[in-house]
Amino acid sequence: MLDSTIAAFQAWYDSLSGYELFWIVLGFVAQFLFMMRFIMQWIYSERARRSIVPEVFWYFSILGGVTLLAYAIHRADPVFIAGQALGLIIYARNIYFIWHEKLAGRADAGKP
Repeated sequence: MLDSTIAAFQAWYDSLSGYELFWIVLGFVAQFLFMMRFIMQWIYSERARRSIVPEVFWYFSILGGVTLLAYAIHRADPVFIAGQALGLIIYARNIYFIWHEKLAGRADAGKP
């Protein structure tokens, strides 16, 4: 059983072009970036002993989302494309709120 599984994987791998291998690796990198947002959220929450969504969560979300969207477009998967595209709007909006709040805080700090 294991031998046939390994042989099937080897045959599949051997059939890949360098171009396709690039996209598969990119897909795994994208998925890793996207997964990191949950790991960071977990670490921050454990340290605070309460549920926290840290700023880095949104940066990993947008990096992973953009990369996964590129992968989804390459794969021409409309469900995957729609899911990632809609998520990117939410991630970008949250980053906008973070930046806007920081800029407002800096402006308030300079007032007498």
